[in-house]
Amino acid sequence: MKQRKRRSGAACARGGAPDTTRRLRSASRRGALRGGASASLSLDQCLLAASGRDAASGRGGEQPETSSVAWQQDVTRCITPFAGVSVIIDSKLCLSTNSEMIDAGTATANGYHLLVIEGYSRTKEIPNGEKIRSRQFIVGGHRWCIRYMPKGARPCDADFISIFVDILDDNVAKPVKAQFEFSFIDQVEKQEPTHIRSTKACIFSNQNRGWGQKRFLRRDAFEQSKNLKGDCFTIRFDIMVCKDPSMEDASATEVPQPDLRQNLNQLLKTKVGADVTFNVSGKTFAAHRCVLAARSSVFMAQLYGPMKEGTMASVILIEDMEAEVFGALLSFIYTDLFPEMEQDEAEVAEAGQGDEGLVDATWLQWVQDLLVAADRYDLQGLKLSCEGLLCEYIDVSSVTSTLALAEQHHCCGLKEACLQFLQVQSSSSLQTVMATSGWEHITMTYPSVLNELIAKLATKV
Repeated sequence: MKQRKRRSGAACARGGAPDTTRRLRSASRRGALRGGASASLSLDQCLLAASGRDAASGRGGEQPETSSVAWQQDVTRCITPFAGVSVIIDSKLCLSTNSEMIDAGTATANGYHLLVIEGYSRTKEIPNGEKIRSRQFIVGGHRWCIRYMPKGARPCDADFISIFVDILDDNVAKPVKAQFEFSFIDQVEKQEPTHIRSTKACIFSNQNRGWGQKRFLRRDAFEQSKNLKGDCFTIRFDIMVCKDPSMEDASATEVPQPDLRQNLNQLLKTKVGADVTFNVSGKTFAAHRCVLAARSSVFMAQLYGPMKEGTMASVILIEDMEAEVFGALLSFIYTDLFPEMEQDEAEVAEAGQGDEGLVDATWLQWVQDLLVAADRYDLQGLKLSCEGLLCEYIDVSSVTSTLALAEQHHCCGLKEACLQFLQVQSSSSLQTVMATSGWEHITMTYPSVLNELIAKLATKV
């Protein structure tokens, strides 16, 4: 990886605000700053991209020829309007990106903004509850900014990075409904319009001006991930502002957009036309054979193939699985969205009393169980989602169980993340891990994992 030249805040200020703004706006028209470029963009790379040069090499001139497929993908990524970039250097907003607000267009209902963090280690000096704001930008006719909290929003979030988006309009006369997503610059799948539309819609108002994620990233896991390079990283914020129905032309006839996810989810909840019943840990679930078979090759074989079980009125017993996990599995099958963990009132009350550690452990176990269920029923999309979440929540207490899970269910990316986590630990932390029964289980059941870890530790010396 090529070395990036660091620029101080003073150097940024000397760059000239008007010139930088024109270049960044030019980049938005050409689509130079779009998703999928690299895991982290330095300020120099952003300005190179804004000037029409190759951000990786700094070369100008004509672009190399690409295939028609690559060209079509490139055009698709350019559809989302660029709404500016904010560069944070050593915990402060760089002056050259704080000069003028960039407007993605008042008629545009969607856009994206880049938040570049240079000198991540310096941001950790900011106390818990304190924030760094991005520059303002306009999408859908509304002013927005990103609120980055490197030490978490609340005391119980001190081990996490929190991130929010705030609406800055002087007066939000009518509530603004928007869907948004925070992602790393190379997580292209999270930047697709279809994915943004699948996220939960949030209502911004005078009473509630900010929404986001209190636990966006666990800091220790993030610091060992590939997303942090050279003490820098880039977050892309995509937002879609939903249209106000009252502003539409009453005389215009608009064909409603299909919502297959909602329709199928309603079918699951109402149980209309259900023709198969499952018994899981004493709880019954009604479902539709054709939907299950269409989504899972295992259900196809179980319900229609050589493994066919019972009659249409039979109850199929599911063993070695919790009811909450099977319910989440069905939810994914019907909606293709990652499910939320169900919590009874007692657990919610307990969480409200500040016992965050117990809630985290319960949620982590639920995700692990869900990964096992996804592998069991050949739901690769759900399995990959669980694997990605577990990669972000690796710590000393969970690494052994996660590593064993990854090895057992052939999760190569998760296994590599666990080994990299162990590779950078101190000798005392490694002794703590190896003193657990979970590590003894790994060495006895998966001895090859121990050999791989020894090889990684050898490269550390």
